[in-house]
Amino acid sequence: MESYKQFVRQIKPGGILIYKHGLPLDDVAAELEASGRKVFTFGIEEGYYEAFNVHVQNGQTIFGLKSTIVDWPALKLNYPGLHNVMNATAAIAATLGAGGFSTEIPQALEAFKGVKRRFDTIIKTSEVVYVDDYAHHPAELEATIQAARSLYPGKKLTGIFQPHLFTRTRDFADGFATALDKLDECLLLPIYPARELPIPGVTSEMLLEKMTIKNKRIIQKNEIINQINQHKPEILLTMGAGDIDTLIEPLKQLFMSSSK
Repeated sequence: MESYKQFVRQIKPGGILIYKHGLPLDDVAAELEASGRKVFTFGIEEGYYEAFNVHVQNGQTIFGLKSTIVDWPALKLNYPGLHNVMNATAAIAATLGAGGFSTEIPQALEAFKGVKRRFDTIIKTSEVVYVDDYAHHPAELEATIQAARSLYPGKKLTGIFQPHLFTRTRDFADGFATALDKLDECLLLPIYPARELPIPGVTSEMLLEKMTIKNKRIIQKNEIINQINQHKPEILLTMGAGDIDTLIEPLKQLFMSSSK
């Protein structure tokens, strides 16, 4: 926070700071406002830009947004999860601060097609939904899984997760286990080492032991297609920052051939 405060103090006169309501920035915010800079907060059910009444309807996230300059009762976003509502609210605040046309924002938000590997819906049929996500931190995993739960309530969630880095796996092991326990079924790939050498005792098996859900197992990449083909999932999530993205096309082809 001290580094961030140092950073925002460099905002030029006339510039704007937009930050999440509740962060401990009131002292630096007061400094900025006293010296001719503007400060706005955003949040869900709080903040100057306040998102409210967040819910899912017909596969879309619907939420209201109000401030002293806008009041939209039902904005539409094609991506689930409270984190995406927060991101959208912050983006709208930045757009308005930069002079964007408010009348065009609702249409632009609904038309937003997202970014690759962020709740990226690869396949969506009556039999299966397959979503890929870059999530490689416990908070990101929880956000992705929560988003899938909100969008597909009552459906069985199967997740394939590839831990990324031995040090990250070691440092956040408990958080990873807690996040992955929110799945109905978890298939854990071996740790993707990237630039690191192995650390004794730090393995996917270590994560598996910390998890409490019953349906969990270690799996190798070359076993995935056969496993998914035999045990057809309702909702499948692939998650990780390593080379798990090489599974996207084979899984896509598998689901496409199965639906014919």
